Amino acid sequence: MTRKERYARMVAWFEENVPVAETELRYGTPFELLVAVILSAQCTDRRVNLVTPPLFERFPDAAALAAASFDEVFPYVRSVSYPNSKTTHLIAMARKLLADFGGRVPSDIDALMSLPGVGRKTANVIASVVYDQPVIAVDTHVFRVSHRMGLSDGKTPEAVGRELEKYIPVERRAISHHWLILHGRYTCTARNPKCGTCGLQDLCRQYVADNLTLRKGS
Repeated sequence: MTRKERYARMVAWFEENVPVAETELRYGTPFELLVAVILSAQCTDRRVNLVTPPLFERFPDAAALAAASFDEVFPYVRSVSYPNSKTTHLIAMARKLLADFGGRVPSDIDALMSLPGVGRKTANVIASVVYDQPVIAVDTHVFRVSHRMGLSDGKTPEAVGRELEKYIPVERRAISHHWLILHGRYTCTARNPKCGTCGLQDLCRQYVADNLTLRKGS
């Protein structure tokens, strides 16, 4: 099976079996999503969703967050991973967002990446989810699933992202990001992947290789 064929069959399977896929982060505005994605780095969406309602109520926009002190923000995010650095990044992000973009979350990837705490993955999430741009954010789930399935051999998230965007049709890139994340989060997990219930077994390079090894050893 060529890589192009593998991608085509993967997209077709998800289209049929997972027609709706979207972020599990809860938000109401682009600003809220930006805050939530920054908080989600190396942290579960479930934890972030517990933290953000009171945070958003207290700091509903860039102006409110930009005017806050570290000690005012920290108690709201203390239960997420790396709360000290994330508190600092959130305040700095809000101040730059207010100063450079009038408080409006930009759609341009480079502009997003100019904000403190925003890397390529976060910028791609915002561009894809909020502005429907044809980019794919590569987190640990997307990286793992892409390698196991044989979608990419890229050594970095950026390399994997370039390959995904090369083979996935423009109009399916936004939802493909969510397909791969959710598949990695609930089926193709880092430990003890649920291969027995996975509908993509025949497309998965790792699954085929592991079973070939087992047959040879039996």
